Amino acid sequence: MPNSSFREYKSVLSLFDRPAGGRIVPYARLLRYLGSDRAWSMLPRGSEPMIVPEPAVLSKPPCTPSEVVDKALERRILLVDCDAFFVQVARLEDPEGAGRAPLLIVGGSATGRGVVTSASYETRRFGVRSAMPTSQALRLCPDATVVGVPRGAVGRRSREVRAALEDLAPVVQAASVDEFYLDLTGTERLFHGETLEETAWRIRLEVLERTRISVSLGGGTRRVIAKLAASFAKPAGVHVVPAGREQDFLNPLELSALPGVGPSLVKSLERRGLVTVEDALRVQEEWLKRWFGSRRGAWLYRRVRGVDESRVDPTDRRKSISSERTFFADINDDRELEDKLMGLATSVASTLRRKGLRAKTVTVKLRDHDFSTRQHARTVPEPVESNAAIVEVAGTLLRELRTERRVPARLLGVGLTGLVSARESHQLGLFDEPVAGETDRDRSVSRVVDTVADRFGMGAIVPGRLVDRPGDATRRRRPEKDRP
Repeated sequence: MPNSSFREYKSVLSLFDRPAGGRIVPYARLLRYLGSDRAWSMLPRGSEPMIVPEPAVLSKPPCTPSEVVDKALERRILLVDCDAFFVQVARLEDPEGAGRAPLLIVGGSATGRGVVTSASYETRRFGVRSAMPTSQALRLCPDATVVGVPRGAVGRRSREVRAALEDLAPVVQAASVDEFYLDLTGTERLFHGETLEETAWRIRLEVLERTRISVSLGGGTRRVIAKLAASFAKPAGVHVVPAGREQDFLNPLELSALPGVGPSLVKSLERRGLVTVEDALRVQEEWLKRWFGSRRGAWLYRRVRGVDESRVDPTDRRKSISSERTFFADINDDRELEDKLMGLATSVASTLRRKGLRAKTVTVKLRDHDFSTRQHARTVPEPVESNAAIVEVAGTLLRELRTERRVPARLLGVGLTGLVSARESHQLGLFDEPVAGETDRDRSVSRVVDTVADRFGMGAIVPGRLVDRPGDATRRRRPEKDRP
């Protein structure tokens, strides 16, 4: 397909990003590129376009709304999953070191501290998995090379992959730093009748050529099917579930493979003799609701049937921002933990502001020396963004965790959720008692700090208590594990 035609197609789609009201959709252009069925289904809900197509363009009347529902079953969805993404990035960034190590672990340190973020496929054969303590991974594979997470490079390479995909598909949504959903529904004419599998292989090769990142692609008529299919494609492959064969694909899968079915639910299902999707299909919805509650039971009933009406939304906002640090040596001093927490909290707050967001919930995660993991969260009445407010809430949560159990800690993390646009959220200065102590001045000070950091680097300005204490240079050192 010529690039010019694709760019024009994307320009047509961009018209739907305009605010509702006073909008004129060029329906004839949609017909020319998409065909009458797809053109009608592309119209935004509630819009009343000026339908004045040229006689030469109309090949048949537009489909009715009921036909649009039927057509929804024929969506063409792909999930692009970067193969062992952190490993690939580490090798690309250090070709003479990590690039020459077939047995590679990313995350933690050679001393065994930290947690595995990713491992090469060669290393996985020894039983090494992500989220495993690095010390355990090295016992399983003692010859492995351990490198830290190349945080900045991961973000840059992820943006390169997304940029390539946006030139190859009309609708792209980043599900994570290494996963992207593509909606190719209605592009059959543009791609000259390519099957979805052929399109997936072409996209895989193009991404590899442009970014040097190997990807696997799963395809189907729904997002959940595409995601499950991608696991059958790895590494460096393509697996597409044909329309109408979704249930045949799902039936032999274990229930634990379904997105959203966690360990506790799996155990509850196993106690009732339900292990595979096919087992659960035999259970009436009424019984699932009795066992697991009305909402959860109804969800499970639909999930085992592959029902997924979620759309690929390129405007979908990031759901969380977090940062964790695994220490080189366990820390039991409260003051030192508070210093570490301050660094993490200001880091996630800075990322929050750069995204133009505010957060309603702050979470602090603490992993003790015996690997027990605890966390506390607090939701404030109105979203916050300043360093002062986020540090204050996080500090309170850390003190609560330490009061419950004061033992040496090996990992500390801060997360922000409940993200909303800064423009949409209320100004906290209007309240008599500012939430979490955040004022207009706090927000202004934080933005000045961001400006200084942009110009002189992240270490140019730090909280005073970190500078005044001896050893602050070591404290500001990049953590050995700091998730993007």
